[in-house]
Amino acid sequence: MKKLYLSALILCTFPSVSAQEVVWQKDIKSSTQDFLSQITTTIDQQYLITGSSIQAKSQLQAASSQKQNSGYDFHLVKLNQQGQEVWEKYFSGQSHDYLSATVTTQDGGFLLAGTSYSGKGLDKKDDSKGGSDIWLIRINEFGDELWQKTLGSSSDEEAKAVIQTTDLGFFVAGNVQSSSKGYGSKDIWITKLDKNGKELSQLLLGGKGLDEVEKMIPTKDGGALLGIYSRSFEVRVSEPKAGNRSVGKQQPATSTAISQTPKTTSNYGEGDYWIVKLDKNGKVEWEKNFGGKGDDHIRTLALTSTGFMIGGESRSERSGNKTVGLQDGTDLWVIAINERGDEQWQKSYNFKNRDILMGMSVLHSADDKSSKGILLGGYTQAEGRIETDDETFWMLYLDQNGNEQWRKYVKGESRKKEERLSDLKLNRDGSIVVAGTSAEELGKENWKIVKLEDKQVDQLIEKYDIKIYPNPVSDYAYVEIGFDFKEADILLYDMSGRQIQSIKTKNRVTKINTQVLIQGAYLITIKTDTNKTANAKLIKK
Repeated sequence: MKKLYLSALILCTFPSVSAQEVVWQKDIKSSTQDFLSQITTTIDQQYLITGSSIQAKSQLQAASSQKQNSGYDFHLVKLNQQGQEVWEKYFSGQSHDYLSATVTTQDGGFLLAGTSYSGKGLDKKDDSKGGSDIWLIRINEFGDELWQKTLGSSSDEEAKAVIQTTDLGFFVAGNVQSSSKGYGSKDIWITKLDKNGKELSQLLLGGKGLDEVEKMIPTKDGGALLGIYSRSFEVRVSEPKAGNRSVGKQQPATSTAISQTPKTTSNYGEGDYWIVKLDKNGKVEWEKNFGGKGDDHIRTLALTSTGFMIGGESRSERSGNKTVGLQDGTDLWVIAINERGDEQWQKSYNFKNRDILMGMSVLHSADDKSSKGILLGGYTQAEGRIETDDETFWMLYLDQNGNEQWRKYVKGESRKKEERLSDLKLNRDGSIVVAGTSAEELGKENWKIVKLEDKQVDQLIEKYDIKIYPNPVSDYAYVEIGFDFKEADILLYDMSGRQIQSIKTKNRVTKINTQVLIQGAYLITIKTDTNKTANAKLIKK
């Protein structure tokens, strides 16, 4: 079913651009239309690949004789740093369940957020709230369930994004359709929960029309930034103040109160980027609209040293507050804004057909005080004609001012007829992981994950011998080795020189347990098979 390619592979690039090295490729094969939603990188640089799949009958029989569903399930595959499968999990309801978003938790586990059409049964422990609901599952690093929760009303809800905040709680963002108390045909629904899944607040956000949240990222102050595709107008009529109304069906007296905030900005065209900043309590701080007269669809967000990057696709000529023109088909449109949402610059890029932006990573300096560049990832979908590299993963690298540095196509070990990138992550060591679907025909989408090393990106990475984080530490610390090696020893000494731990590793990042250590200072020493050594001090709280 699965095959791992470890040999060096060929990457297609534009002329005069140096080729990247494919470190490994992982293909997860399927006979159905599987959806890949996200790559989630763990703190020790392992990877959780998440999406939705229909399990084969043999898988259902192996998992449990009681599982009778034939719909889509949450599908998770965890890969180690070498691209080898660590574990594979499914979470199933009795109907269709689609996994939309995943976040790494501070303790090394994950919170899953998806859209569920299932009632109580199989892995789902709560009854349906009515229509489709948001299904949350918190798991540990081994994929074992810690808790789950179903959010919803009598209307249809769909999950789109989840983040962990600085207080270790969570924001979950999704869409609610045709709510009896909503503003338009589709509104945004944001729920804040504590680390154990208790609901703390809920917010309904929308304009007169259709609004869909596409992305949410955490902000430095403990709040969140929402990227919303908006086809709505501002709410001009008098509305009750936030907190005075509830959404959907009658809420019981013990239910979390739902506050409401209407859209106060107007669209420039058919569809706009609508950016909303929430504070740590889930209240709206500010909102901004970006768009031209045509259709502009936001896809992704990223945090920079001075604010945020927002990006998506544009079909607008120069109009509204769009100051760059349209070249061909659908262009990529990227905007840098400060922490108040004011524009710093905007740029557009083109691959000559319908260009779709799916992922964005910002390369930060070691002290996080500056941003060095931006890596974009996506694919180009043919519209009426097929160019050579349509339906192929591509990457575009920009400097901190949005000037294009290079663009490359990722083909890996094999090239299928249709390949669509779903997500992209830039690691701290400069390596890049891209993931998407690969198919010879629609309805048979395999998952394709490729890890790359790029010399041009590597030159931008600040070099180090050893990093330890968090430091000071209370339970688990992560030791990151900055130079190349095949095998290394990690040695832990107390300040008298007594060796306490010895760990052999082949990983660039290794997790160590410090729970048994008493409070104080310790020395960590790295010794590699290449005769390189490094030392760093560890502080136990």
